[in-house]
Amino acid sequence: MTLIKLAANVTAGALLLGLATFGVAALSGIGHRWTDILAQFTSPVLLAAVGVTVVCLVLRLWPASIIGGLTCLVLAVAVWPQWTPTKGVPVPDQPIVRVYSANLWVFNTDVAAMRRSIIAADADILVLVEVGEAPAARIDELLASYPHRTAIGRTRGPGDHARSIIASRYPILQRLPDRNDGLSAVGAAIQTPIGPINVFGVHLTRPWPYQYQWGQISQVMALTARRKAAPNHPVIAAGDFNSVSTARIGRQIQADMGLIPAPGWPATWPSQAPAFAGITIDQVYRSPDLALITRRLGQPTGSDHRPVVTEFTRAQSPR
Repeated sequence: MTLIKLAANVTAGALLLGLATFGVAALSGIGHRWTDILAQFTSPVLLAAVGVTVVCLVLRLWPASIIGGLTCLVLAVAVWPQWTPTKGVPVPDQPIVRVYSANLWVFNTDVAAMRRSIIAADADILVLVEVGEAPAARIDELLASYPHRTAIGRTRGPGDHARSIIASRYPILQRLPDRNDGLSAVGAAIQTPIGPINVFGVHLTRPWPYQYQWGQISQVMALTARRKAAPNHPVIAAGDFNSVSTARIGRQIQADMGLIPAPGWPATWPSQAPAFAGITIDQVYRSPDLALITRRLGQPTGSDHRPVVTEFTRAQSPR
């Protein structure tokens, strides 16, 4: 092996081992904030690892290629649960409820793009977070086909007025109570063709180091308490969770609330990147008494997040 090839193997191998730490972090189950940050990015890091490994194979850097293969395997095992969670077994011949959920970005003024995206989705229920001043000023136009609505609002500073909205073609039986618990979430019990469903529109804070380290954890605890206080109906919780489903917050939601995520691929954020190269922080969780039929991305809204369109029906009870 020439000195140049040895140096190339060492450099590529070190890079690939660095990428492998993201997969190890995700598989470790450790909830430390540093580990959690690494666990968020297993999907795009897998893509990077595949690219580096292919280059190593082309250049016949065999030791680095072996490390690359092992790295790709670790990352694939780590990301697989994000992409392929259980969907449940649907009850045959039941109606389907379609849900559109989107972070519209508070400073987004492209109301026309939002309207096109909503019309194209043709959903029964809308869950919208970070609804800024521009769409709020034209809300009847934006939600023309959705007469049943409930909303919350918050002000973070001058010009930064964000709302969360649930809008439905079906009647809202009751608005689920808000609490002074630090959680930005709107909730409604909606009468659908498959029975009443509790729908939560959720926007968790950003993870540490972008916000305080216990923020997301305490907010999921608050969401858990709200769910327990709500009527005993099936649950859909959708919105911007600022976490992939297999990282710390996703695991907490699944363990404490018993909710199941929709598949996290293609990715939702950032919308400026190709969907195969991003991460899914815009989640849709369901209770086990609902079965997921489909999950896809909606048309662009002008936001840095892609919308998600999901379909649900009743699930068969486990035997």
